[in-house]
Amino acid sequence: MPKLIGIEEYGYWQLYIFYTSYIGFLHFGWNDGIYLRYGGEIYKNLDKNKFFSQYYMLVISQIIIATFFGILAYFFVNDSDKKFIFEMIAIAIVVVNSRYMLLFILQATNRIKEYSNVTILDRVFYVGMLIFLLQIGIRNYRLMIAADVLGKCISLFYAMYLCRDIVYRKLSDFTIDVKEVFANINVGIKLMFSNIASKFVIGFIRLGIEKSWDIGTFGKISLTLSVSNLMMLFVNAMGIIIYPVLRRTNQEKLSGIYSTLRDSLMIILLGILIVFYPFKIILSEWLPAYAESLDYMGILFPIVIFESKMSLLINSYLKTLRKERVILLINVITVSLSTILTIITTVFLKNLDLAIFSIVILLAFRGIIAEMFLSKMITIKVTRDIILELLMTSIFIYSAWVVNSSVTPLIYGLAYLGYLFVKRNDFKVSLRKLKSLIKE
Repeated sequence: MPKLIGIEEYGYWQLYIFYTSYIGFLHFGWNDGIYLRYGGEIYKNLDKNKFFSQYYMLVISQIIIATFFGILAYFFVNDSDKKFIFEMIAIAIVVVNSRYMLLFILQATNRIKEYSNVTILDRVFYVGMLIFLLQIGIRNYRLMIAADVLGKCISLFYAMYLCRDIVYRKLSDFTIDVKEVFANINVGIKLMFSNIASKFVIGFIRLGIEKSWDIGTFGKISLTLSVSNLMMLFVNAMGIIIYPVLRRTNQEKLSGIYSTLRDSLMIILLGILIVFYPFKIILSEWLPAYAESLDYMGILFPIVIFESKMSLLINSYLKTLRKERVILLINVITVSLSTILTIITTVFLKNLDLAIFSIVILLAFRGIIAEMFLSKMITIKVTRDIILELLMTSIFIYSAWVVNSSVTPLIYGLAYLGYLFVKRNDFKVSLRKLKSLIKE
C-alpha cells in the first residue's frame, strides 16, 4: 500500500489506524470484565438471556457515544481529511465494540476456531477489496478506509451468527441488568485503563512525531512500526488460547509452565530478529521512498521481543492471578515516563532518532518490571535470562543501527548461536516439559 498510494495518503491512512486503535476503550471495560469473569467457562453453560441483555445494552451505549463523537467532528474539525477520518471512526466505534463483546465471549469460552475465523474474515475481505480497488486504478485512501469499515461490519455479522443463541432472542428476554453491567465494568475497567496506558506508551511518542513533524514523517515511522507489529501477529496468535487454558490449570503448576513457555518463546523471538536483514533489503528495494525510515527498523525491530513476551506470557499470567491492578500500575508508570520522554525528544530536542529509540527503552522497562513482579509471585528466577535478552537486543541494535553493513547479519547470527549454546541445558529441559504438556 505505501508504494501505491503515496506518502501523504498513506500518512492519513495510518492516522485512521492510529485513532481506531483507541476506540476499544469506549466500552469502559465492559467487554474486558466479561472476558475476565467468564474466562474458562463452557459456552453452552452460559446464561444466554443475561448475555443477550448485556449485548444490546452495550450496542445502545455505543450508538449514543458514536453519535456524540460524530457531531463533534462535524462541527469542530475543519480539515476535510481529518473530518472524514473522524466520521469513519464514529461508525467503527459501534461496529468494533459490539464485535468485541462477541469475540471476548468466544475467546473466554475457548471457541478459538470461531474467534479466529471472525478476525480472519475481517482482514480477508479488506485485503480483497483493497486489491480490487488497486486493480481498477483507484488510489484514494478514503475508499480504503471505507473498505476497512465494511470488512469490520461483515465480520460483526458473522460473529452475530456464531453467537446467534445470544444475539437473536425474544424481546421479552431483554432485561436492564444494571448490576451485571457494573459488575463487568468494575472488574474490566482496571484492565481497560491498563490497556489504554499500554497503547499510550507508544501512542504519545507517535502523537509527538505527528505534531512536531509532517504527516509524511508520521506515515514513514508508522510503516516501520507496522512491520514490527506484523511479526508480532504470528507470535501473539498463540496468546489467544493461553488465558482460558491457564484459568483451568492448577495454580501449583503455573511456575513450571511459565519457565517452559518462556524458554520456548525466547528461542523463537530472538530467532525472528534474523528475519530483519533480508526483510529490510526487500522493503528498501520495494519502497525506495521509505528507504531512510526503514533504517529505523534496526532500532524498532526488538520491540517484537518485549511486546510479544508481555502480551503472550506476562499479561496472561497476571490476569489469571487476577492482578489487573498490577498491570495497571506498571502501565501507568511506563506511560508517565513515555510522556516525559516524548516532551523531551519531540518538543525540546526535536530529535527523531531519540524519540524512536525511547520506544524500545520504554517497552523493555515495562517488560522487565512486570516480569520481576510476576517472578516473585510464582517463585521463579528470571534475572539471568533478562540480562541475556538485553545483551542480545543491544547487540542487534548496535549491529543494525551503528555498524549497518554486510557484516551486520554475521554479528547477530554469531551472538544468537552463543545464546543457544549458553541456554542449551535449559532448552533441553523445557523441550521435554513442553512435550509432556502437549500430551496432557
